[in-house]
Amino acid sequence: MRLKTGETVDDLQRNGLRIIQDKKRFRFGMDAVLLSEFAKAGPGDRVLDIGTGTGIIPILMSARTPAEHFTALEIQSESADMAGRSVTMNGLDDRIRVIRGDIREADRLFAAASFDVITCNPPYMTGGSGLINDAGPLAAARHEILCSFEDIAGAAARLLKSGGHFYLIHRPLRLAEIMTSLVSHRLEPKRIRFVYPFIDHEPNMVLFDCVQGGRSQVRVEKPLIVYNSPGCYTDEILEIYGMKPAEGKQ
Repeated sequence: MRLKTGETVDDLQRNGLRIIQDKKRFRFGMDAVLLSEFAKAGPGDRVLDIGTGTGIIPILMSARTPAEHFTALEIQSESADMAGRSVTMNGLDDRIRVIRGDIREADRLFAAASFDVITCNPPYMTGGSGLINDAGPLAAARHEILCSFEDIAGAAARLLKSGGHFYLIHRPLRLAEIMTSLVSHRLEPKRIRFVYPFIDHEPNMVLFDCVQGGRSQVRVEKPLIVYNSPGCYTDEILEIYGMKPAEGKQ
């Protein structure tokens, strides 16, 4: 497959899957990999990934789950184009469909209650917080410029079937706000897992499994530790990445 200037093809270490990325645009990180492993989907399930970027989450989930079909929604045309080419490169056109569109127009794009599972790795920072990168695609990936978390939660609530699952990853600093928004949209958090860079550090990521219309009862799972020591992944992280423990030194 012909690549555009600045693009690379990266090995995902899973079932021979590869992905096209651009050196000057937002490249997927560990958060997307962790979310793709945390999210569950069963046979016959239809999955929507909101803000798919280059399609990393549905591509990985296509290998990890028996879901019937994935829809990957992305507002930025260049990222959607790369996602579509990655899907074709991996021979996944029959399972993954990439759509360029705005989640704020979800009612026009999709029928209500049309998905069993929704995933999202949203921008972590509000539009006015942090140092906004000058590059448009990078800024949109990190800051709530093109949509807010409230937009995402509202769309997920409308598009999920009753009892469907909404999986996301975010920053613990916004935990209270995120929980309030989820509950207000009847996306009841059922499982939460905090991610720690090291066992003696504060968590820097948190994973959510929410159920549309679920009862108010949440389970906090055991912590996920990323590193045993600088540059040395824990066995659980190595397993998530599909690597052997002996290959932990990165």
